[in-house]
Amino acid sequence: MIAKRVRAQFGLSPGPILGVIALPGRIALLPTQSLAALRGFLPGKNSFQRQGDRP
Repeated sequence: MIAKRVRAQFGLSPGPILGVIALPGRIALLPTQSLAALRGFLPGKNSFQRQGDRP
């Protein structure tokens, strides 16, 4: 469960199920549904930029 104030900060609504992966110094939340099913569940423009953690 993600706290209500965190959901409000990022515009998330209850419902989508996320998987959690522990990485060095951080965690990653990943959708467990197909990407097509999740398309559009976050409001606003896509501003995601992947960090350079891969060679």
